[in-house]
Amino acid sequence: MTMLRIEKLVERETEALRLRADIDLRESNNGKSQALLELGLVARTLEGIPFDAELIQRLKALHGKLENNRAVLRKHLEAVREIAGVVAGTIQDTEWDGTYSQHGGSGAYR
Repeated sequence: MTMLRIEKLVERETEALRLRADIDLRESNNGKSQALLELGLVARTLEGIPFDAELIQRLKALHGKLENNRAVLRKHLEAVREIAGVVAGTIQDTEWDGTYSQHGGSGAYR
């Protein structure tokens, strides 16, 4: 049940990011964190017990979905950084009045 929940959370978030749909990333991240914590707890109870082929396949599939999600999140983070840089540069350009300019003048005080 936990794995299915994680898969659905990751798929939903990845799809929303791809479609640029509204998504509460904090809520989504909290859900993923909680589900992964539960999965970790379950995994500890299974230590020493061999996994069957189906479970191994599902874990590999989950890993792939998490990697895909990470890549999409990284692209969005890079875009946010770029936009923030443009906005900061624009603000800086509009507020700059030349008071501290290194250009012009002889450098002597007047």
